Amino acid sequence: MTLLIIIIVLALIFDYINGFHDAANAIATVVATKVLTPFQAVLWAAFFNFLAYWVFGFGVADTVAKTAHTMEINLVVILAGVIAAICWNLLTWWLGIPSSSSHTLIGGFAGAAVAHAIAVHGFSGYIGEDGTTHYWYEIVSWYKAGKDGGMPSGVLIIIAFIVLAPLLGALASYLISIWLLNASRKSIFPKIFTVALMIATVWIVSNLMVPYADIEKPRFESHFWSVAFDPHNIKWFLVAFIILTVSAFCLIFSSLNLHQADAALKKMQLLSSAAFSLGHGGNDSQKVMGIIAAAVAVYINTNPGVHMDSWLNVVLPNDDAGIKGVMPGWIPLACYSAIAAGTLSGGWKIVKTMGSKITKVTSFEGVAAETAGALTLYFTEHLKIPVSTTHTITGSIIGVGLTKRVSAVRWGVTVSLIWAWVLTIPISAILAGFVYFILSVFVS
Repeated sequence: MTLLIIIIVLALIFDYINGFHDAANAIATVVATKVLTPFQAVLWAAFFNFLAYWVFGFGVADTVAKTAHTMEINLVVILAGVIAAICWNLLTWWLGIPSSSSHTLIGGFAGAAVAHAIAVHGFSGYIGEDGTTHYWYEIVSWYKAGKDGGMPSGVLIIIAFIVLAPLLGALASYLISIWLLNASRKSIFPKIFTVALMIATVWIVSNLMVPYADIEKPRFESHFWSVAFDPHNIKWFLVAFIILTVSAFCLIFSSLNLHQADAALKKMQLLSSAAFSLGHGGNDSQKVMGIIAAAVAVYINTNPGVHMDSWLNVVLPNDDAGIKGVMPGWIPLACYSAIAAGTLSGGWKIVKTMGSKITKVTSFEGVAAETAGALTLYFTEHLKIPVSTTHTITGSIIGVGLTKRVSAVRWGVTVSLIWAWVLTIPISAILAGFVYFILSVFVS
């Protein structure tokens, strides 16, 4: 039990570090455009990091918890993964490199699990409980097909989104920028497009809403408030609100003078940064929830017959067996609190890289980048894919830079960032493997 408590504490420490390491993701453009002072910006971001507790479900947490097969690992594996993730996060923060805290955690977890499998079984095959031959590399859930043709999961999908998340962010921010640029012109066609987009958004979101009859655990006695505050519905309400707000601005953009347009864009940056902070909190806090849930599952598996107190009564969901997941309320509350507290601590070296070194950012670019980043995070969270908020906002900033000209993006800085992204998972995995072998000497 002592080791389990240590893992939980270290996981929350990692969540705190994640907060100040990734604070730049949500506040860099707001600070760069002087919409908010640095202190105001971190307060703003921290508030919406914590508010995400009431917005998002636990889909990403489930994906992270199943990075490795919990029936085949022990608590030392998870401890090694968390320690390696903390070390890499602190190093990249010190160097001012906006690497991915998400991929650090995934890489650490997977690397420690592989080291454990090699230590226990070696490189040769072994007979599992199911009577079939298994190998050391199968301890990690590399790929699992989606149920009923749904989105597949596994570490390979997470690795794929190292490329896909920034590309999605860049494409979305590029399209939003083009939309805003055309809306600034005195022409009827951008307004027709905007009205059509508003109608399509309302229609699509209304069809995606979960009705009261399909809500498993309504939060309120009132049908209206239960539907309005269902986590699935809130995400789509937010998507509609963001698109409709930008659309409303586009309808009046051409009638504003330069001063009025800049003032309006600065106000909209408060909305876009808040939306991105919500996505950051919902996406990144869930990863630590997944680690804690996996640790409890491993503890129960390695101590059969143990009685768990209600505050640690965690059950991982299993769709194949029809088992619903259970997570005590203190776990998500603690994770969201830790990441919000970390965001309050800042992370100014990375703010400088994100806010000025990639490309020059104005309020116009800030709105486009943050809006694109937020929509990308909501989309990937809906698919239960743990993506990097760092990669997403970096791609979004590059996308708005490309609308000016290709040379507006400082590609030397960008290439350095990409190298950090590519190396994060393998370095974290190797480091976690070494940590596992060292810990195994002292911890049974």
